[in-house]
Amino acid sequence: MSDHGRFIWYELLTPDMDGAKRFYGEVVGWAAQDMPMPDRGGEPYSVLSADGNGVAGMMNLGAPMKAQGMAANWTGYVCVDDCDAAAAKVTSLGGVVMGPPLDIPGIGRFAIVADPAGAVFAIMKPIPPQGGRPQVAPGTLGHAGWRELHGGRPQDTFGFYADMFGWTKDEAMPMGEMGVYQLFSNQDGQVGGMMAKPPQIPAPSWLYYFQVGDIEAAKARIAGAGGQATNGPMEVPGGQWIVQAMDPQGAMFAVVGGKAG
Repeated sequence: MSDHGRFIWYELLTPDMDGAKRFYGEVVGWAAQDMPMPDRGGEPYSVLSADGNGVAGMMNLGAPMKAQGMAANWTGYVCVDDCDAAAAKVTSLGGVVMGPPLDIPGIGRFAIVADPAGAVFAIMKPIPPQGGRPQVAPGTLGHAGWRELHGGRPQDTFGFYADMFGWTKDEAMPMGEMGVYQLFSNQDGQVGGMMAKPPQIPAPSWLYYFQVGDIEAAKARIAGAGGQATNGPMEVPGGQWIVQAMDPQGAMFAVVGGKAG
């Protein structure tokens, strides 16, 4: 089965890699390993792992990026069968290719894009890892448990993602004045939701939820490590609880877990 339409990687752009390693190590439990990148002048790229499986990467937010107005942020990578064709399709569907397709030797070919409302994400045609991609059970600690788009109204936005990746609509949950929360599925089942951007969020964006154990303990770790919980704990369908937060460098992220008692 093709991985087209699956989220396969997450990447943090941060001005303090050492600080971010400590923070996410304490909060999510990730181990970090620096990987030299010769094509980037030898600047390190840190791989964040859970139970020996890579979950995410981390890059330094340097002065040139800051000069372009970039801030600390998380980006999700969606697998595609052909990166160049997918980038062209983004444009044809009203999105924007922000960074043209590029090769990462030994890893794959990727591009940074934005949907028609301006939410940024990445597309990638990976080189299949030796032995195949690890199969991770839903709810595994340290791995992504949910993906959430705060962008245009789902009724306006969903078609873009359906055409790009074959995602299908699942349950639509009314939220009063905030509109509809549209759940979506891919070949792995229900994997995320979409909603119109709330006023307090400055720009359309994706938010990624990482799996933790007890949600109250995770919230305490966020505060203890220098981050800030911005919403929650809040119960969500299925008996899980979420906390949305900001790390010490200003990147938004979220955690999802259970609640003791």
